[in-house]
This record gives sequence, C-alpha cells and structure tokens, in this order.
Amino acid sequence: MAHRFDDLLLIIEMGVVEPPFLLDFGKAYLDHDPDYGEVVMNEWEELGQEMFEGDWQTVKDLLSALRDYGIYYYDAKLGNIMLR
Repeated sequence: MAHRFDDLLLIIEMGVVEPPFLLDFGKAYLDHDPDYGEVVMNEWEELGQEMFEGDWQTVKDLLSALRDYGIYYYDAKLGNIMLR
C-alpha cells in the first residue's frame, strides 16, 4: 500500500497496518514539547510502566525516535502502540 504525505500541510496518509505499529496522533505535537509539568509526567511514566510492563523502554525508545523528527507523542497506550 502506498503511503502519501505533504510536508507543506504536515499530513500523512496511513493505511491498514500489522504489528508493530503506532496509531492515532491525536496527542502529538510538532516541533515543540508541551510543558505538562513534573507531576503529570511522573504519572504518565507510571501508567506507561503498568501498561507496557517489560516493553516500556522499547516504547520510550520509539517515542524518542519520533522526537528526533520533531514529533512529540503523548498517547502511548495499548490501543495505539502495538509491538507484536
């Protein structure tokens, strides 16, 4: 399946996927990291550890790779990120 994108409009067309995948960019920010504060980020970290258990570091590595492209993604949950 061909994927299309537009750098000017900052959009990506995606299609049907199989694991591993990342879905739903509803809580993504481009080119800036929102300031959620220390308390919220600590809670986010704890939730991530609970949801992804031993895979949490892999998810964090994925999110770090997105940041390298200027994408700050904060909707890490099992319905949006599937590793297997």
